[in-house]
Amino acid sequence: MTDRNAPTAHPIHPLIAGRHSPRAYTNAPVTAEQLASILEAGRWAASCFNEQPWNFVVARRDADPEAFATLLGLLGAFNQVWAKDAGALVITVARKVFTGNGNPNAVALYDVGQAAANMVLQAASMGLASRQMRGFDVERARVELGVPADNDPVSAIAFGVPGDAAKILPPDVAAKEGLPRVRKPIGEFSHVGKFGVSFGA
Repeated sequence: MTDRNAPTAHPIHPLIAGRHSPRAYTNAPVTAEQLASILEAGRWAASCFNEQPWNFVVARRDADPEAFATLLGLLGAFNQVWAKDAGALVITVARKVFTGNGNPNAVALYDVGQAAANMVLQAASMGLASRQMRGFDVERARVELGVPADNDPVSAIAFGVPGDAAKILPPDVAAKEGLPRVRKPIGEFSHVGKFGVSFGA
């Protein structure tokens, strides 16, 4: 496999530099213990007022084939092509209101994103890869997964053992895996004191 470490301009933790979002997975399983550790990492994410507004609908391909097929079927056709080989699929869900008073939680999506970030980094620390997606049918997910009315499906995440894209994926999909990893420079999105004053690093 090619080196997919991020070409960083400044030093960052190797776990962050190495985390990327491949589409090529072997058909090796994700174990119950691995998935439990991934969910535990999500559990300990920061959240506003410790509300923990996340829920995760999970399925392991080998252990929960029917549930896995349900989650896979919610994905867009392109995502199904490669996600079928992942060891586990997760649909993240955000509770839109605070449980204590029923008021809208304006940062629920932010907090679910923090939990998801914890989860993909935990997976990377165990040698598993992940890819996060919005390419799924949100309304079908709401119905088929029994999502409560005060919750919204947010994203899908595939977890699995990374494989050789050239051997696993269709050629047009495999070609995307070798593209350079690029990000905007810090100065384009970091501002000192107010917008327009670039951090400039």
